[in-house]
Amino acid sequence: MTDPEFAVVEFVLTTSFYNDADELDADDLPSAHRRPFWADGEIERPLTPTVDAAREATGVERPWDAISGLMFTDHDSFSGTLSLTDRGMAEQWYLDRADDDRIEANPTLAAEFADQRDVSLERARELTRPARADRAYIDSLLEQYFDEEEDEMLDLVDVRVPAEIELTLEDIVLTDEQESEIHKIVKAIEHREYLATIGLREIGKLLFVGPPGTGKTSVARALARELDLPSVEVKLSMITSQYLGETAKNVEKTFEVAKRLAPCVLFMDEFDFVAKTRASDEHAAIKRAVNTLLKSIDEVSLIDDEVLLIGPTNPPDQLDSAAWRRFDEIVNFPKPDVTMRADILQIVTREMDIADFDPAEVADRTDGLTGSDLRLVLREAVLGALTEDRTTLTQQDLLDAVAEVEERDTLKNMDMIEGDHDALVAGGLADGGHEHDH
Repeated sequence: MTDPEFAVVEFVLTTSFYNDADELDADDLPSAHRRPFWADGEIERPLTPTVDAAREATGVERPWDAISGLMFTDHDSFSGTLSLTDRGMAEQWYLDRADDDRIEANPTLAAEFADQRDVSLERARELTRPARADRAYIDSLLEQYFDEEEDEMLDLVDVRVPAEIELTLEDIVLTDEQESEIHKIVKAIEHREYLATIGLREIGKLLFVGPPGTGKTSVARALARELDLPSVEVKLSMITSQYLGETAKNVEKTFEVAKRLAPCVLFMDEFDFVAKTRASDEHAAIKRAVNTLLKSIDEVSLIDDEVLLIGPTNPPDQLDSAAWRRFDEIVNFPKPDVTMRADILQIVTREMDIADFDPAEVADRTDGLTGSDLRLVLREAVLGALTEDRTTLTQQDLLDAVAEVEERDTLKNMDMIEGDHDALVAGGLADGGHEHDH
């Protein structure tokens, strides 16, 4: 944990340098230092380092007490403002204690100290999450654009900022095709001005196709984190709820949220709903909502609106051509092969103590299982060991857990086959409706 005295001095120095440097913008402040100053979707100069702002930015409960013993600090008890009586002394005090990595984590300080230390503003900017990815920024925009009467509509969406997404692309085992498509999207975002110039706007709408548990949701979230973009997730079945007003209007509002928060990733979960609705005798209002959805997909663009659209679907054969042609890239999410299963096991067991662990043997015994199935195997193995008061697992624990999961699946399949048609449909929906991260 950073020393409270150091953290508060760093914060006050940052605000002072930032106020003097008109060429710097909100992206040049560390995310924590931006947090106290968001208002109506922007940060206005000058930044005033009050006690409350310092507390929010640094986590130090009593900021003035932390720095009151220093010769170069002062405090206005009326306004609560912290100040530096001798900035040169404060700079030297800070440089005596901060290494280059610490300085380069703060673009404002990197710009100020570039001639004294081996740091650069450019590198610091690459290391610092942009302002648009701040939770405070997202909340400020939502409060600005949507009044209390529209709060019900905001319940439709789950907005996550990159810092709230723990999963990274390095935590996911990808196929070569998946890696290739992700690389294309990253390049398209980097060069979207060029793509707009040449008129190539039909790009950035991805359809993720594969069985439940193969990582479609995980990849979408991890991609948002990789790109430092907020993720806007919506479950399409929710837009038809009778408790959420007009369904077609809800669809339009969902896309409006995404465009307001752009650049962002818009993840349209349960995209199978589109196919089921178009092929059924659903209520006319619901069908209108689906038609509005397809029209909204046509009208949103990564190049023009900075919205990366991702729609996951489990059974691709149920989607008609009207749905397929809305997407410019189809990304396949197959069940992992034996090599991928071994790699997944290596990743998800990193924090576990397993004696004589052989992921290849477990992978050989788990043909047909998805990433989420493998997590279930590990869950069973851990719980089995805990019943014997052990926190160290063995290879046999894992193999026994594989047998238990397979037996459970066999019983489930037998129940579905022997049950009536309605039970079969319900079981299928239960399995397909909620995908687990792997």
